[in-house]
Amino acid sequence: MANNIYLETSVIGAYLDKGESFRRDLTIRWWEHELRNYRAFVSPLVERELERTRDPYRRSYLALIRDLPQVEMTEEAAILAEGYLSRGIFQRKYLGDALHVALASFHKMDYLVTWNFGHLANVHRQARIKLFNTTAGFFVPEIVTPEFLVSEW
Repeated sequence: MANNIYLETSVIGAYLDKGESFRRDLTIRWWEHELRNYRAFVSPLVERELERTRDPYRRSYLALIRDLPQVEMTEEAAILAEGYLSRGIFQRKYLGDALHVALASFHKMDYLVTWNFGHLANVHRQARIKLFNTTAGFFVPEIVTPEFLVSEW
């Protein structure tokens, strides 16, 4: 049975990143060779964040996620994200990042895939998320970069 993964916006953004060749090349290769081994999901939040980018990127980003199912934005996920903010796990200005984690947690995604090292793929923050989610009775997704989901090339 394939694992469920939640693709955070930075992964889609990396697919067309002109400045970060390592990240772009790894993302493209992972997307084209590995993504099919998972049940990949995005959210309305990811779509909204991509819609705020400029063309021609906006159309290309949205085309990448067009056929991916979206998890539902729920009141429970919003409450969980608010819990992250109230406990200082995320600053209010990073509400979007808190929502990504909350959505992946609420929908029991095995992995949240991101290139956001500052706020998501960060072991200190992940430890706080794990403690909070476990205490609150929520699932704890593993937060990883695409390179951690590579089988063998």
